[in-house]
Amino acid sequence: MPEDHMNRKLFWISILLITSLTSLADNELITGEELMTRFGADLSTTEIRAEKLVGNLYVLFGVGGNIVASIGEQGVLMVDDQFSEMVPRIQAAIHELGGGDIDFVVNTHWHFDHAGGNEVLGGSGAWLISHSTSRDMMSKGAMVNLVAFTVEQDPYTESGLPVMTFDDRMQMHFNGEQIDLLHAGPAHTAGDAVVVFRKHNVVHMGDVYNNAGYPFIDADNGGDLNGMIEFCKTVIGELNEDTVVVPGHGPVVGYENLVSYVEMLATIRDRIVGLIAEGATLEEVIAAGPTAEFDEAMGDSVDMRFINRAYTSLYKHELGSDLDN
Repeated sequence: MPEDHMNRKLFWISILLITSLTSLADNELITGEELMTRFGADLSTTEIRAEKLVGNLYVLFGVGGNIVASIGEQGVLMVDDQFSEMVPRIQAAIHELGGGDIDFVVNTHWHFDHAGGNEVLGGSGAWLISHSTSRDMMSKGAMVNLVAFTVEQDPYTESGLPVMTFDDRMQMHFNGEQIDLLHAGPAHTAGDAVVVFRKHNVVHMGDVYNNAGYPFIDADNGGDLNGMIEFCKTVIGELNEDTVVVPGHGPVVGYENLVSYVEMLATIRDRIVGLIAEGATLEEVIAAGPTAEFDEAMGDSVDMRFINRAYTSLYKHELGSDLDN
């Protein structure tokens, strides 16, 4: 291998390491609950709002990720469970909808705002299910680098860990419906699960699809913008134009919204990759405004978190490609 090629690789490795370490060093370390408080969410008083999707499926909005609940003769299955503080109000909302105890919880991933209720629900008898990587992350704990803040997520106790895991696909039959759990590689995290309710043509995307703003890519824990795009494309291939789409955050939408989301991500990805190829730094990529025409609809992030995490994940791809040559 030519010496200048090796020197160039070492230079980019050094820059990547310095960027990662500096990012963590500069960020304030807080808990997930503290993060929610800073964003104006009150875990002690926020009520759960329920909307019927179709048939016996409901979406629940509170603090944290959207919940989908299947309520029927066989019991209650939920997708995600927000925070432990929200669980009593989640249970009350389920009871108001005619359900009893929560029998199953599927975690779309391991982040605190989607799986924070696991220990309470698992401890009360619910069977927890996730992708195998998500269970591993729950068992170890992790730092989630949100750019402006770093959230320290502690390891879960045994009661909060999934008792069933899968790698690529898992199928359940519950309340008269085939329910498919799908994983298509690293995306929002390295352990995402999308849940498809076949009879009612509803999909819960978890944070692979964020409809409340630009998505967060947990690049420090295996998240990947390229993977997010490919993951969504794989899921779209399982759906149809009439599918009801529940994002990890934000209002319920339709199939075309998901397709447009993927097109947006691909456009932004291509621009950032082009700038990286020209040797642009993160600051130069931000200054170039690769998201400009989408900012009004998606919300321009003050801390440029999306561009920061997208750049980091794509930069790692470019670095990996370089190392292989």
